Amino acid sequence: MNASLPPPPHVCVLGAGIVGLATAWQLRRDGFEVTVIDRAQPGTGASAANGAQLSYAYVQPLADPGIWRQLPKLLFAADSPLKLRLQPDPHQWAWGLQFLAACRSSVSQRTTASLLALATESRAGFERLLQEHAIDCDFSATGKLVLYADDASFAAARQQMALQRQLGSVQHALSPAESVAVEPALAGYAPRFAGAIHTPSECAADCHKVCVALMQLLREQGVRFLLDTPVTQLVRRGSEVVAADTPQGPVQADAFVVALGSASHPMARSLGLRVPVYPLKGYSLTVDVTDAPGAAPRVNVTDAARKVVFARLGQRLRVAGMAELVGENTHIPADRIDSLVASARALFPHASDYQDVRPWAGLRPATPTGLPMIGRLRGGPHNAWFNIGHGALGFTLAFGSAQRLSAQLREHHAPRLRPPTGPAAPAACSA
Repeated sequence: MNASLPPPPHVCVLGAGIVGLATAWQLRRDGFEVTVIDRAQPGTGASAANGAQLSYAYVQPLADPGIWRQLPKLLFAADSPLKLRLQPDPHQWAWGLQFLAACRSSVSQRTTASLLALATESRAGFERLLQEHAIDCDFSATGKLVLYADDASFAAARQQMALQRQLGSVQHALSPAESVAVEPALAGYAPRFAGAIHTPSECAADCHKVCVALMQLLREQGVRFLLDTPVTQLVRRGSEVVAADTPQGPVQADAFVVALGSASHPMARSLGLRVPVYPLKGYSLTVDVTDAPGAAPRVNVTDAARKVVFARLGQRLRVAGMAELVGENTHIPADRIDSLVASARALFPHASDYQDVRPWAGLRPATPTGLPMIGRLRGGPHNAWFNIGHGALGFTLAFGSAQRLSAQLREHHAPRLRPPTGPAAPAACSA
């Protein structure tokens, strides 16, 4: 009977960041033939040196009512962790207006619920990968502390915690002393924050290492890679895409998945579509940690006031933060890295000598609400699919959004597919 089935559908995935590779992984698992195309090497874009935290239970969107009181600082303060620099770019202006429109309690609460559901699915998918394959990615499950500088911000955080608790998250509000009991490396910083939200179940891992491991596993399973190969255009004829043009020639497929991060906007525009995805520029540094007991954190830490996250990756500490709406710009100003070093020294002065800081900048592809777009777009080709707009939660949500997209493609191509090798995922769509 199996011999009589037609060949499996061929899906071409555009993008070899964590979202694209997780999508390719799930599609191959579900019986599709897969080709992955990327203009660079796997995991070298926004996945290369991101914050490394896997925030499955703490997903507060950036679009929050509290943003309104920060607007003057966003627009004018040189040292603001959130920076907006207006440009003659209609896409930036449109995105910014949609973002401000989403800064309402009702929208933030709906987004939180949707992100928590997707994150739960994603956790299951990533943990299944780790159980089935011995991936070296510095994975840890030591929990997370989010620190709040004053009583007002801590009170607002407890309200968010109450909402997330209703949606199934297990979290606790801690005093500074209780926070130090969870993470002793914070002892010297305890007088400088009012309290913290502790999420015991949160994790961390090196996203770039996961990307490299996925590429190796996918190649072993027969997935074709075209790397250092840009897609110059998707060739549309009527209601379908017939090929992805590359310098190596056209790639034909039954379906095409756009998972190009912030580059998804111009690719969609070439198909006559508009997607509200704009790059949020972020920075990171990575340092080796000292062996001194209690000097470097084991628990993930987020300093909410500074908008800086800390994640332990083996014998390294990743320090990441800031969000700038400055367009497609990966230049690394020295003062931004100096700011991250100052934050690290303030919280964990003895964790490292902070000499070799290995700086990085990347572009997080964000939608105004913070919800990714998963599926086909209205008015688009029937065989063009999108998995985009994950913002700062790309690593966290990658495997859940991959499961959702693959479920949609399975339903679309059901007559040509053998039974999947893994459990089915819900076929929800956020597009």
